[in-house]
Amino acid sequence: MQVRRFRLSFLYAVPIGILGGLIGLGGAEFRLPVLAGVLSYSVRQAVPLNLAVSLVTIAASLAIRGSTLSFSLVIPLLPAVLSLICGAVITAFFGAAMAGRLSNEQLERIILVLLVLIGVVLIVEGFLPQQIPALLPPALGWRIPAGMLFGLAIGLVSSLLGVAGGEIIIPTLVFAFGADIKTAGTASLLVSLPTVLVGVVKYASRGAFTDRTALSNTVAPMGVGSVIGAVIGGMLVGVVPAAVLKVTLGVILNISAFRVFHKAKSHD
Repeated sequence: MQVRRFRLSFLYAVPIGILGGLIGLGGAEFRLPVLAGVLSYSVRQAVPLNLAVSLVTIAASLAIRGSTLSFSLVIPLLPAVLSLICGAVITAFFGAAMAGRLSNEQLERIILVLLVLIGVVLIVEGFLPQQIPALLPPALGWRIPAGMLFGLAIGLVSSLLGVAGGEIIIPTLVFAFGADIKTAGTASLLVSLPTVLVGVVKYASRGAFTDRTALSNTVAPMGVGSVIGAVIGGMLVGVVPAAVLKVTLGVILNISAFRVFHKAKSHD
């Protein structure tokens, strides 16, 4: 079973990483159904494991971007980035604690709803233009409180799904704050790192990572496969239109979420 999990963790992570790299995301929302459905982890195990893999992929992505891109373009976005972080780390902490108090059925229902919402967001985003004027006024009096409110939602989704939150952070930065897509991708990693780190630390304090075999046989190969896939996906950007991919992946995410978590809920 452990050898099977090791192989499947890597084999599934690579294509998910490629698809995520093609649309500028980490793919964590697609890893969660794999962890729960294919690798047979309970939902309480799958979420923190997914969060640990997300931490590995964020760190690797930041290192890659730091060697190839300048972070100077993010400086104008710093007020938005810092306000997003402030909101996100608060709910990342309390979200992990809340997940521990929910029953399996409640957690599965919440995960199903959140994954479906993310799938819908991907589909809608596929039909939107890549660059639109910022929806928020440029005044900090608007942007900082709005950023904190968005951050609260991002941190909650991150801690309950074990995701980096890029599927929410990037559209927020692009459409609410007027960032270009490349800068938003880099800024998203800066928001995700402390958010995911807080979630991992909180889950660790609750004993979520005491099973060392899960770390070595699932987190490690899935983290390596995700990074390899993301690099390949980044090199293939433009081969398939991102809009087409987002719509397709949004549909696939909805189908897989219903198959895994609706089925699990109905069997409780």
